[in-house]
Amino acid sequence: MTSEHKKYYDAMLARDYRFDGKFFVGVKTTGIYCRPICPARPKIENVEFFPSSVMAEKAGYRPCQRCRPEAAPLSPFWYGKSAIVQRSLRAIINDGLNGLSEEEFAGKFGVTARHLRRLFVCEIGKTPRQFYEQQKLNLARKMIVETRLPVTDICFAAGFQSLRRFNAAFKARFSKPPGVIRQAVRGTTDVPSLTGISLSYRPPYNWEALMKYLMRHQTDQIEEISPDSYIRYYATCKGMGRVIVNNNEAKSCLVAYFDHFDHEQLYRLIQNIRRLFDLDADPLLVATQFEQVKILRKLDQKSPGVRAPGSWDGFETAVGIILGQVVSMEQARRNMRHLLQHYGEERLWQDKKVFIFPDAAKLAGADLASLPVTKIRKQTIRLLAGKIAAGELSLNAHQDMAKLKEQLMAVPGIGGWTAEYIGMRCLSDPDSYPATDLILKRISDVEPGLDLEKARPWRAYAAFLLWDAYAGKLVKKRGKQDGAIR
Repeated sequence: MTSEHKKYYDAMLARDYRFDGKFFVGVKTTGIYCRPICPARPKIENVEFFPSSVMAEKAGYRPCQRCRPEAAPLSPFWYGKSAIVQRSLRAIINDGLNGLSEEEFAGKFGVTARHLRRLFVCEIGKTPRQFYEQQKLNLARKMIVETRLPVTDICFAAGFQSLRRFNAAFKARFSKPPGVIRQAVRGTTDVPSLTGISLSYRPPYNWEALMKYLMRHQTDQIEEISPDSYIRYYATCKGMGRVIVNNNEAKSCLVAYFDHFDHEQLYRLIQNIRRLFDLDADPLLVATQFEQVKILRKLDQKSPGVRAPGSWDGFETAVGIILGQVVSMEQARRNMRHLLQHYGEERLWQDKKVFIFPDAAKLAGADLASLPVTKIRKQTIRLLAGKIAAGELSLNAHQDMAKLKEQLMAVPGIGGWTAEYIGMRCLSDPDSYPATDLILKRISDVEPGLDLEKARPWRAYAAFLLWDAYAGKLVKKRGKQDGAIR
């Protein structure tokens, strides 16, 4: 037995949620593999460890029916080593394959389908299509176990076009057909909700700080945010849908309750939530890096589990960032509300007036005359919207970050602060950092020992940690820099 084997085994015995998804346990006597938080306690000589569920399944192990490995948060292993694999994985995780052929999908990253398949198999053990199939099956099993939705609805919600093919793929992956697993769930004491989906994270998770931030940046009449819950309205084919997100700290997961959705949009809705709430973050990696910076170490110890909130919709968030340049958060919210009411689409949710945010094509052609901001801000929004509508620029998470920032800063009215902030929020880049931000600059003045270079590649997390700790304490002075009061 190696010391590494013993270390993994001790972590498994501790059932420490901080290691959830970072490794998996294969049990030789049963042929199944588990998450490290599984209640099962096999003997040390009967287990082996894998860095991913893919590796466990390639070794011949089946997923545990009890701890459900497919529900674990993603780990850094999933993001591969090469830039092409990292970007294409983010694209699949966030948007699936979007109906593209393998050649079309690979073409987005400037390579052939054959080359991309070779890279994927080498780095994560599956082709892009196989990885996407696994993601769909993971979602399907989650819905089988956690909801009362009919199996046929689950089939299409998970992205399958044929019930027969779905049943065959499900049985091949989980050894049992969907109906058998559904019957087993009905025999438990836990009664599934109609459409409640649990979304795991690794603790610690600073829910309070995250919700404070989201409340300050709320888009009224699209979002309703309180310290305890997040509500979002979204368009469906037949009208409007709503999701309510709560935190279940005891089980280290968020729970999302969906009211109305189209089958084909559920996968993306779930990924929107995971991205917005930064559910796949590894707080241990961040905290380890922060150990090198005294002030960050102290703040992280005081308020552990910082998250870097992403975005529900990249374009919507980017417009909000532009409208927030060099103004207070109160004024930024008023600007967003004004834009939404004048250029968005009004809808009803159970007699409540809500809105759909205008798309890029609409804002590109709008004069924005009534918007109470400068002509430069209006021009910036129109130009950015035009480039996105024309396909010249994308805010999807799989973009090349350095190239995107160059493209953004070529738009008049977008400087370093805006480009970095868009990188943080819209693309979930962990190392983007708006160094010209007024609050962050003042923190540097009062904390001369703050060396953010030592916080790489987690400077976005450092920014959110510093904003949460200092924003209310420092004097708010406005300036003409490309920055804002956070």
